[in-house]
Amino acid sequence: MKKSVKVKPNSKRQEIIEQSDGSLLVYLKSPPVAGKANQELIKILAKQYGVTRSQVTIKSGLSTKNKLVEIASSSLCFS
Repeated sequence: MKKSVKVKPNSKRQEIIEQSDGSLLVYLKSPPVAGKANQELIKILAKQYGVTRSQVTIKSGLSTKNKLVEIASSSLCFS
């Protein structure tokens, strides 16, 4: 699944808020320096969606606040 994410680095809290349009607003404690905020984003999204960190990838926006994130499905469907 792909999600549009707006990141707020250097926040006092760590929180994920789902917007009415399906996008996410994510507050991060880490500063946007040397990829620390991106690593924290991957970590909390993996925890939120119950997947491993390797299943969360930032497809675009590595150096911006607006990102497109892909989260791989953790469960397989058997028909």
